[in-house]
Amino acid sequence: MVVAVAILNVVVLSPGLIGVGFGESALETAIGVTLPLASVVALLLGSYAILNGRQAPPLRELQSREDFAAALSRYKRVRPLEEDIEHAVEQLDRLRKKKAALLETLAQRFQPGELSYAKFVSVVGEVESLFYRNVRSVLNRLRAFDESEFESLGSRGAARMPRELLQMRVEMLNEFIGSVKYSVGMNEEILLKLDRLLLEISRLDAFEPGDIEAMPGMREIDELIQQTKHYR
Repeated sequence: MVVAVAILNVVVLSPGLIGVGFGESALETAIGVTLPLASVVALLLGSYAILNGRQAPPLRELQSREDFAAALSRYKRVRPLEEDIEHAVEQLDRLRKKKAALLETLAQRFQPGELSYAKFVSVVGEVESLFYRNVRSVLNRLRAFDESEFESLGSRGAARMPRELLQMRVEMLNEFIGSVKYSVGMNEEILLKLDRLLLEISRLDAFEPGDIEAMPGMREIDELIQQTKHYR
């Protein structure tokens, strides 16, 4: 597409070919000004269409925060969940910042070889894994979602459907939306608990290994992890 646009501009604007110029006539001046601008617009629109038309990579290939953000962003225009998807993308960046703050605080208070340091780092890693498991769950559901089914509920065709079938479709849609909101809500809870843990660590001057498990923030995170294991 880029090559085709470039060739068109060369042919139309080159003096040795069609040779549209500026100032020779009102029509030629208009063409000379409009063609480059139209070419830029065509390239932008074409690039957008190509990028959005690419097949989404398999979930197992997603590794970095950027991978997950890009995967979620493909669904920003799914109308019933626009705000939730936007929120989920923002949560990825918030997790990155909170993890960095936690590790920096731990590095200031402990030596990497200390048992206390290892316990905190292990918990942060578990919470991060749980967070991304929830993101994968959201993406799995989004890939199975057919927006046209949602739109059909407001069409004339829906009025001709048997009431029982229409009710089943509505219930399935509500279940789908609820499951996505649940995962996004759980990740918000994870972020809040990390905030509490960071606050508790920053307030304490000394730890004994046995004190770590007794910290309210650690207990809450452990309960959340165990709860999620039972939920799965």
